[in-house]
Amino acid sequence: MASTTITSNGTTKRKAANGISNGHANGATAPTKDADDQKEHDFFWTYTEEPHRTRRLAIIKAHPEVLKLCGAEPLTKYVVAGVVALQILCAHLLRDTPFWSLKFWAVAYIIGATSNQNLFLAIHEISHNLAFKSPLANRLFAIFANLPIGLPYSASFRPYHLTHHKSLGVDGLDTDLPTALEAVFLDSILGKAFFCTFQILFYALRPMAVYRVPFTWVHWLNVAVQLSFDYALIALLPNYFSVNSVLYLILSSFLAGSLHPTAGHFIAEHYVYEHISDEARDPENKIPLPETYSYYGILNFFTYNVGLHNEHHDFPAIPWTRLPKLNKIAKEFYDPLPTHESWVYVLWQFIFDDKIGMTSRVKRKQGGRVVGGGNVAAKAKVADWTAEEIEA
Repeated sequence: MASTTITSNGTTKRKAANGISNGHANGATAPTKDADDQKEHDFFWTYTEEPHRTRRLAIIKAHPEVLKLCGAEPLTKYVVAGVVALQILCAHLLRDTPFWSLKFWAVAYIIGATSNQNLFLAIHEISHNLAFKSPLANRLFAIFANLPIGLPYSASFRPYHLTHHKSLGVDGLDTDLPTALEAVFLDSILGKAFFCTFQILFYALRPMAVYRVPFTWVHWLNVAVQLSFDYALIALLPNYFSVNSVLYLILSSFLAGSLHPTAGHFIAEHYVYEHISDEARDPENKIPLPETYSYYGILNFFTYNVGLHNEHHDFPAIPWTRLPKLNKIAKEFYDPLPTHESWVYVLWQFIFDDKIGMTSRVKRKQGGRVVGGGNVAAKAKVADWTAEEIEA
């Protein structure tokens, strides 16, 4: 039986005979310093299947009633409309405020970044068809939710995100994984601080360096609507908005993916924060590694319960409002899993703890399926999804 303790690094640790603990596995010999350094600065490679499909099947077998939780959440569209309206109001009120003023940046950080992080995660929900029953309605509503973000992104996000679900940790497919270039140049305190400050740019640009999805009519519409909205604020409504209004929206998006409390979820979800023994590090032993972490704190209120990330990956068709109920029903499955207590501390520890860094991710060479096609990088799998499937 595994026992669970809360450690000083803010994560829930499991002490078990699976080689994942706060110390070396029983009987393991201490590695040499050079070998230890090399292992600590390499990704965690595994031959095991990603854990969510297996756990999903086990939960359905034990609690078939969880399937009733699946389906669209009507509340989502009202929350999105409210946040979009709030951001447009703030863009109006700041139209004459100097960009480099404390007021401009304070509002952008406190209200704007929190709001746009909320919209990032609204688009995340919508990408799983959880706002409406109609796939088309979800595609169009995601474009509406995109408006205060300032730059078109909702259409491109969906295929990459669904590939992340279907190919968790698969090298060359999961664009949530840092690239080898990032691992080499950013695996230091300054490098990690740079990454955390500009991580929204890495998440925006990295996917295109891994593989590209075909440009569909949804992408063109996303671009056209977003550019028309930005142009309208600048040129067509001069009495109500200005260039500063659009700058406020774009700054809000940047800060939402920078050193902001809610941005901690980007790292908290899949970076390995537990000590991994030498036995578990060896992929030949096929010991499952903790590659998804949940967070049950107050910031879930602003982020569509994205902190319940094990629950979300286990059941992507269950909307944000019902994830706590899933956790309650299948408590025996979720209680033993590692968790984070604070997204702020996740960012702090990621930057300053030399045991955690860009390579603290579980990687696998095989498995998964890419959603989308186009010019796939040489080491990535060939896509077999059609444009119709992407838009569905």
